[in-house]
Amino acid sequence: MATSDQVLVASNRGPVGFTPAEDGTLVAKRGGGGLVSGLGALGDHAGTWVCAALDDGDRQAVGRAGGGLLDPADTDGRAVRMLDIPAETFDAAYNGIANSVLWFVHHMLYQSPLEPLFDHHFEEQWAGYERYNAAFADALAAEAEHGARVLVQDYHLSLVPGMLRERRPDLRIGHFSHTPWAPAECYRMLPDDTARAVLRGILGGDRAAFLTWRWAKAFADCCRDLLGAEVVDRGHELHLTVDGETTRVGVHGLGADGDFLRERSHRPDVDERLAVLRRQVGDRRTIVRVDRTELSKNIVRGLHAYRRLLHRHPEWHDRVVHVAFAYPSRQDLAIYREYTEEVSRVADGINAEFGRDGWTPVVLHVKDDFARSLAAYRMADVALVNPIRDGMNLVAKEVPVVSDDGCALVLSREAGAFADLGEDALVINPYDLAGTADALHRALSMTPEERADRTKRLAAAATALPPTAWFLAQLHALDER
Repeated sequence: MATSDQVLVASNRGPVGFTPAEDGTLVAKRGGGGLVSGLGALGDHAGTWVCAALDDGDRQAVGRAGGGLLDPADTDGRAVRMLDIPAETFDAAYNGIANSVLWFVHHMLYQSPLEPLFDHHFEEQWAGYERYNAAFADALAAEAEHGARVLVQDYHLSLVPGMLRERRPDLRIGHFSHTPWAPAECYRMLPDDTARAVLRGILGGDRAAFLTWRWAKAFADCCRDLLGAEVVDRGHELHLTVDGETTRVGVHGLGADGDFLRERSHRPDVDERLAVLRRQVGDRRTIVRVDRTELSKNIVRGLHAYRRLLHRHPEWHDRVVHVAFAYPSRQDLAIYREYTEEVSRVADGINAEFGRDGWTPVVLHVKDDFARSLAAYRMADVALVNPIRDGMNLVAKEVPVVSDDGCALVLSREAGAFADLGEDALVINPYDLAGTADALHRALSMTPEERADRTKRLAAAATALPPTAWFLAQLHALDER
């Protein structure tokens, strides 16, 4: 029977979002990233992108489309089916399970004496997560031609491959995890039935993929531990067999889009913001960080390490500024609101302790501004990337590409980017304030020649697998038998 060249993508967030204007019309804002670039490279083979309506604007757009495909004028001509999943189901799946359970397990964020608490409320939320994943599986099954390829994205949709396999055994199904994967002893915090359901869901596909071998091998260890999987290392892939069915597991380390970043970072709006930042900083050295106030990004410890630097090395007083962009994230969750407030409190405390006329030690920005972030990349003498755990961390890869004069990278060994950039970064334990402060001092003390040499090597490694190539690599690997 004929096999289709059609490619479908499923992700929680789609390539477009909608905001109601004052006159009642909907304004479409198109997204970017590797998936958008990858689908653009597929030409006539690109099939439907299935995503969820995230807010009222999106739901209005779905209603305007009569529940079918969105208006191609809003999607650059792509076929996009946005699912209007009931709000209570979406909240249970997205906030209750994906972001408050699976994210916490894989990033090892739980304070275990008090959490997690897998009670009746959790069971209700898990049922919502199952319904949410089933809605995606139904939509993909309806959209896919016979033998089509389906690429399912991330921890929000970990049950989809198995559910879709039941509905459409003819399809070729891949799943990609953009997060770390927890080691087996941490993953076992989940209730046994839940832990096995997530693993079996991903194993329902023909292939699962991760950002680094560390995360892929952790997934294999969990499958071996909880499902009795037979794991065979084939060098370029792992083969996991459970109940006679084999799923291939591979790695694709997403890189920075160097061409786009170099062009975008020299547009007039970036130049304008760069001039403003330079006036704020003066002729001082800069330590730059750009992050969401996501718990795993470790912003608060980074600020404490900077405070430690100023205590231990007073020679840097009035000679360095920490330019910290901390953009609020997931503010519908109380713990994230509290963390965002703590970031501001610690930054204010450092300025109160060390600041003097003409020198503000921490310049903190909390309003998301991509052009301003690129301006900070360009002026960075040091980039601080110190997550507790991170699937990859593209900031670590973007700064060396954009830096005007060379940038020393202080990088957590717990970031996926460490696998690609560790040789030329100053590598830290993200929990160690003294070690991070010492690394910042070494980075600030680095000669311009050494910074430039390291930056060239970092930029080359960072752009080795840009978004389009990363997407197509997944697709080609799925086609292998």
